[in-house]
Amino acid sequence: MKAFMDEDFLLPTQTAQELYHGYAEKMPILDYHCHINPQEIAEDRHFENIAQIWLGGDHYKWRQMRSNGVEERYITGGAPDWEKFLMWARTLEKAVGNPLYHWSHLELKRYFGYDGILNERTAPEVWELCSQKLAQPSMGARGILKASGVRLLCTTDDPLDSLQWHRKLAKDSAAPCRVLPTWRPDLALSIRGEAFAAYTGKLGAAAEVKISSFRDWKAAMEKRIGYFAGLGCRASDHGMLYVPYEPASDQEVEEIFAARMEGRQVSRQEERKFQTAAMLFLGEAYAKRGWVMQLHFGVTRNNNRRMFQKIGADTGFDGIYSQVPLAELSAYLDALCSRKALPKTILYSLNPNDNAAIGTLIGCFQEPGAAGKIQQGSAWWFNDHKSGMVKQMTSLANLGLLGNFIGMLTDSRSFLSYTRHEYFRRVLCGMLGGWVEQGECPADMEWLGGIVQDISYCNAWNYFGFGTEG
Repeated sequence: MKAFMDEDFLLPTQTAQELYHGYAEKMPILDYHCHINPQEIAEDRHFENIAQIWLGGDHYKWRQMRSNGVEERYITGGAPDWEKFLMWARTLEKAVGNPLYHWSHLELKRYFGYDGILNERTAPEVWELCSQKLAQPSMGARGILKASGVRLLCTTDDPLDSLQWHRKLAKDSAAPCRVLPTWRPDLALSIRGEAFAAYTGKLGAAAEVKISSFRDWKAAMEKRIGYFAGLGCRASDHGMLYVPYEPASDQEVEEIFAARMEGRQVSRQEERKFQTAAMLFLGEAYAKRGWVMQLHFGVTRNNNRRMFQKIGADTGFDGIYSQVPLAELSAYLDALCSRKALPKTILYSLNPNDNAAIGTLIGCFQEPGAAGKIQQGSAWWFNDHKSGMVKQMTSLANLGLLGNFIGMLTDSRSFLSYTRHEYFRRVLCGMLGGWVEQGECPADMEWLGGIVQDISYCNAWNYFGFGTEG
């Protein structure tokens, strides 16, 4: 019987162990998509206790606490931090088989030196140990990033953001890593949203453009894209139910935009036409600047209306959309390709049933001289567990080139989430090691170790074009 989460955790074969410890373990981390607050890095935020750094904003944990019957006051409410932590410890006892069980214990082991098991009985000692560790000067946001080996991270930022914290970090010679913004224009495209007109007015003010037409909207967006580029932005990110494709004439799009700005609600079809025009414009803008376009889709948002009205979005009430129209995504990519304006693109579907379809779709739009230009994103959100990662990478290997894969990201708001990269790398090495042991892959450690290092770090660094210091 193996010990729980020993040094060879998730590495069942000798080959897997050699790949991980010899090649993957010491690679730096590039977190090209996360939701960390750059202000907390700039100000080197220190957390008073484990509940603040562990449970604040973590809807992964919130969902499971609700599944364990925990009252909302202990989740997103005003209960004392110790009581919230205790409720999480009680919940974790029931989380056998859930990646949170592994992640939580990896975080306790790597950041706090705790090798035991967190449960209701051990909660007081874990609380005390973590409180002592977090009180150390080296355990602020900056120290944790350094200890994690993070070389560069990309935050997620609205076009209206002043990026003041990115500007400060760019000038800070003591910054723990490079911190770059990512362009996330979801609100600018939400034409059916109640706040669209007000948001558009703010967009105009930020860009110093008076927006009275769709043409003006594009001009304002172009100026803000330039502003982001000036602070090192190399990527956009879009969160959508699905990527629509319903082209319309310029005049029709202008009429839709004008109607919405005048206060008339637009139809679903009109929304699709506007978003298609907007996404075509943005895709071309990204291609012109050499940016990577990330498309996250397949999510049903805010399914529980009562809880959405009570505590808002991004609180653990989202789900998987089961009918993603990938034919429209294909038509969108084809339209950009036909214009010779298809940027590097990463496709993430939250629905794991889309793995094979995406694996074939990315092969339709690859280009000479740009290895892996169109990527299938890593197993995401509800899929970033062992079986989800193995399924995604196996499908990619079956249908494409696994060796060009750009690997893992955290997609997290927590500074302790960097053990997810360790988890991913162990899963990767376990999978490849199994192929070697089964005679499905040559036992050439130098070659295979290079692939592991590429997927762990090097491919992403080169793909995003972060420079020569990687």
